[in-house]
Amino acid sequence: MKRFSLFILLGTLLICQNVFAQVSFSVQPPTRVYEGDRFPITFRLSNADGSDLSVSQINGCTLLYGPSVSQRQSYQVTNGKAVSSSSVEYTYYYKAGKAGQYTIPAASVMADGKRYSTKAVSFTIHESADRDKPASQRPVDVDDVDTQTAGRRVNSDDVFVRIILSKSSAYEQEAIGCTIKLYTKYSISSFMPTKQPSFDGCLIQELDVQPSLNEMETYNGQNYMTAVLKRCIIFPQKSGKLTINSGNYDISVVQYDNVNMGMFQVRQPREAKIKVSSNTGSLNILPLPQPQPDGFTGAVGSFSIDSRMVGNTFRTNDPATLIYTIKGTGNIKYVKEPEIDFPTEFEQYTPKSDIQTEVHGNEVSGSMTVEYTFVPQSVGDFSIGSDKFVYFNPQTKQYVTLTTPAYSIKVAKGLSTPVSAEQKDVENKNSDIRHIHLGEKNPQQAHILVVTKGWYWGLYAGLLVLTVALIVINRRQTKLSADVTGRRTAKASKVAKRRLKAAEAFMKAGNSEKFYEEMLRALWGYLSDKLSMPVSQLSRENISSTLASKGYSEESTAGLVEVLDDCEMARYTPDSSSRMDNVYEKGVNVINNLENCKR
Repeated sequence: MKRFSLFILLGTLLICQNVFAQVSFSVQPPTRVYEGDRFPITFRLSNADGSDLSVSQINGCTLLYGPSVSQRQSYQVTNGKAVSSSSVEYTYYYKAGKAGQYTIPAASVMADGKRYSTKAVSFTIHESADRDKPASQRPVDVDDVDTQTAGRRVNSDDVFVRIILSKSSAYEQEAIGCTIKLYTKYSISSFMPTKQPSFDGCLIQELDVQPSLNEMETYNGQNYMTAVLKRCIIFPQKSGKLTINSGNYDISVVQYDNVNMGMFQVRQPREAKIKVSSNTGSLNILPLPQPQPDGFTGAVGSFSIDSRMVGNTFRTNDPATLIYTIKGTGNIKYVKEPEIDFPTEFEQYTPKSDIQTEVHGNEVSGSMTVEYTFVPQSVGDFSIGSDKFVYFNPQTKQYVTLTTPAYSIKVAKGLSTPVSAEQKDVENKNSDIRHIHLGEKNPQQAHILVVTKGWYWGLYAGLLVLTVALIVINRRQTKLSADVTGRRTAKASKVAKRRLKAAEAFMKAGNSEKFYEEMLRALWGYLSDKLSMPVSQLSRENISSTLASKGYSEESTAGLVEVLDDCEMARYTPDSSSRMDNVYEKGVNVINNLENCKR
């Protein structure tokens, strides 16, 4: 019976996973096509069953047959989390016409009661004469290794990084999706960010991504392998023109030499190192309309609010709870807690908040639950006033005011805490008149002045020394508090070792991705604190030069750069878990060496 229940539970989890999986409909354009070639175009529907497929003809190309339908399903358990996905592919086969630029019109399909559409995608048909040209004279093609010869100059349209924004204009606090994506026609052997893009004037919510070159995309009529390097949701904090500064990357691409082996030729891979900078993103942020209504605290989006009182009876000295729940889409993580007008006869505790969010596309949805605990101190009839929640809706460009009901409660007398017999006895003794001590009849003869005692002057001198010491310590502490750079430098090692403990936990759990991410965070954070420089300004060049100027040895500097390279390469190298012990040990040693280095 238990085994049967387990199967039912597992089936329910699979069903729920499929229900909440994200449905998408996309098109896969053809790779390099020449005049007269036969080529496929595939439309893929993920995590849903489709019907009523609508596909338009490609002008200038001849449809041979289609669609050919194929289905795929996969189920995977990673770290105890079940992931189930499915896809349906519709493939059409065409015959290429004359050379030129062509467009695949948008297609649509019905799935789960909703119609999904693809975007129009362009591709290029090349002249048949280009097929016979030497590889060095043909444009670099992601599927043509012959065009990726060693020594060939890597152009800016062969490998580049794009900052893609979901919108170019928005209001303050309105959510904007940002994707940083790598486009390449070459295979990548190593990828090292030397400067991350900066988001000045914005709060960001980063999303988990696993960079891998596993998607083909057509951009400006050319095919590229792509990898999403970073995804985040931006919440601009001020109006005006905001700029997302570009990032810098050191990339090693793979090119090939043709080596003559006598009877045959083999391709020998060669690495070519290039430097790539992303584009600069620009945002036009509109100010929120003025005047702002009373009660507006910065919530932007679309929300609803609800409140409820826990319990029906109220007594003095008994705690009660009022719960507010705000749900919606927008900057829910940065919404301020409502301020409730409680009667002065109520003792209030610090509100307890719980925020749950999830990302759908370029929007953040979720809820914020706030629990207000209060204790009535007096008997009588009381009213907890209604509250209003004001937010700005960027879709309607208007402020919306939501109100919650007022609560009328009747407080009865609760149980009083009894006073123990011991407490009463102490109170009675403290209230009695104490006995008067008469002392000696001749105090001038029986007592000696304290100032004539040696211990008095010893105590006086000790207090003087203690006072001077406290003044010196206080001045030193004030100086250290003002020296922000010095404090960060002094604490750099402690902060780094705490982060290394987190990396060690991921290493023991066998989670290589989180391990290398935590190692990089520990090392970059350590360098930022040690050198008093923001992480965004750190690079291998200024790390080496700055450490050298501070008197650190070249051996320590080289070891640090080597660990950074190992971590970055491992993030984009499959089966890197076997090197975690070595990388961790090197990271601990290099920090200890820098701390113990005599300058």
